[in-house]
Amino acid sequence: MQLLEVPPKSGYVWLRQGIWLFRKNPLAILTLLFAYLFGVMVLSILPVVGAFLPLLFIPGLSVGFMAACRDIIKNKQVLPHVLLDGFRGHGKEVSRRLLMLGGYYIVAMTVVFLFSALFDGGDLVNKMLFDGRISEESLTNGSMGQAMLAVAVAYVPVAMMFWFAPVLVAWHDIPPIKALFFSWTACVRNLRAFVVYGVCTAVIATVLPLIVTLTMAAMGLHQYVMLLLMPYSILFTAVLYCSFYASYRGCFGVQEIGAIDPNVAPPEA
Repeated sequence: MQLLEVPPKSGYVWLRQGIWLFRKNPLAILTLLFAYLFGVMVLSILPVVGAFLPLLFIPGLSVGFMAACRDIIKNKQVLPHVLLDGFRGHGKEVSRRLLMLGGYYIVAMTVVFLFSALFDGGDLVNKMLFDGRISEESLTNGSMGQAMLAVAVAYVPVAMMFWFAPVLVAWHDIPPIKALFFSWTACVRNLRAFVVYGVCTAVIATVLPLIVTLTMAAMGLHQYVMLLLMPYSILFTAVLYCSFYASYRGCFGVQEIGAIDPNVAPPEA
């Protein structure tokens, strides 16, 4: 493993490679995505802890998605149980470290949402924890919007620390704290590529759906907008998860674990 500094255009390339990976085995990726969403939904039903318990398992489950992408490139069969690869495929010590990483993620997200309470008096936190009613005052004076913007801004450094940390823990035997540091370093060194990646993601996630919505509304077909945007959202989420693996390959100069035919690797440009 070698930490690389990649050019800004790599951010676009990662997304394109995510599309390549998804198209190579869309059924497997969608199956894993639905299994993941179902598991998160079940855990989130629990009162109070339901807002945080899914966070405990997110690092470990993200390793499962990465393993699926790795196996797709190797033309291996991808079964649903690969989603648990982080907890099952690398021994008890790695499982423990991934759960530790999940604990750190819970703490980080708690800080993020407590920070948002400075802007809306805790309405957003109340909604997340207790499914409470958002006050009318926060809606009329714009404090809820400010709180959501605060969450988005405060989450950026959290995302940088946890972007590569799970796979570094599981595949490279790096302790959680060091993995967080190496992930942060990789993101900082390749900040320009991640900015391009973020801009491209924002355009695909918001601008294109907005154009579709406005176009269908102008045609008097606004009642069918969700029928189109729902599958679009699912497909985009699947591509996004695949692009995470592409960013890992790019930033750390790593091919697949074990032998791999370079002729079936995603295109680099």
